[in-house]
Amino acid sequence: MARAYENPSNPSADVDAATLPLRGGRLCLDFANTVDWHAGARHGQEYLTSYAELIAWGRHAGILAGDEAHTLMREAAHHAERAQAALDQAIALREVVYRVFSVLAHGRPTDAGDLAALNAVLVEAHAHLRLRAGTPHFSWAWEPDGPALDRILWPVARSAAELLTADELERVRECASDSCGWLFLDTSKNRSRRWCDMAGCGNRAKARRHYARGRRSTGPDT
Repeated sequence: MARAYENPSNPSADVDAATLPLRGGRLCLDFANTVDWHAGARHGQEYLTSYAELIAWGRHAGILAGDEAHTLMREAAHHAERAQAALDQAIALREVVYRVFSVLAHGRPTDAGDLAALNAVLVEAHAHLRLRAGTPHFSWAWEPDGPALDRILWPVARSAAELLTADELERVRECASDSCGWLFLDTSKNRSRRWCDMAGCGNRAKARRHYARGRRSTGPDT
């Protein structure tokens, strides 16, 4: 069910996992952005509130086809505990991905435990990675042994590994709003982008600065 989307886009919009803006620039960063206020004390606007929402996000992000999503939902209906475990694993991975890229965006080293957790998911993911023949090129494909309820984690972990080993890593940023925390890839020419979205966090920051300047110019007693 959609809920009010307060940050970092249009405060009046109703957004859920299936319509959440994908502003990260990379799959792993978009996955980290499935919760709001990561950087602030008000961490709690959760979009992965159920296994169904996790699958809805996977379709929205382009890593699950419709038939795959339907198969996973049928499996989840028969194995509720496994579906909940997969959701818990997904949220745990999301937090690892957020912490890894957040500290790097601020020029700090990654935590060894977080890197170990990411590697553990990668080991599982690569066990299901196969080459698929095509015309004219081969491609990578995921081939789970049956309807694996945690398969959505595999492309996310691989995306994180690819970004960590790419030159683009130095372009990872965390939104400058102190109440946001969304991650994104800065593709601006001068590498000066500060906000996940100028129309949302950027404009609100400008409005706060304008208000503060007005208060200083008029003084407290006017």
